[in-house]
Amino acid sequence: MEKKKILYVQTSGIETPRRLYSPFILAQTAKAMDIEPTIYFLGEGITVVTKGNAEKIKMGSFPSLKEVIDQTLKMEIPILICQQSMQVFGQNLTPSDFIDGTKIVGAATLNSLVLESDGTMWF
Repeated sequence: MEKKKILYVQTSGIETPRRLYSPFILAQTAKAMDIEPTIYFLGEGITVVTKGNAEKIKMGSFPSLKEVIDQTLKMEIPILICQQSMQVFGQNLTPSDFIDGTKIVGAATLNSLVLESDGTMWF
């Protein structure tokens, strides 16, 4: 039997820090539940995984967002970044501008992931 798949799409950027932890915490929880999670960053969401930004965000008693991202990557949860969003919002961003371990993908990838997933959540 194939594993269930869940897709988390992050469209909110660093200006809304309260919306940034959920996809990572939920993806880590999904992985622990033997569900295959993927996190996709779109639009303003790409600011979350731009180097230097996550270190500046810490909410409540949670660790910094950078620590949460590092743990997510350590768990081998895919973190995908929309290439078209880089062009629209990024003003000359390159793959080296993003946290190591992330992957740049095209817009068609999001459509495919939504169709292949058993569920999606947007933040």
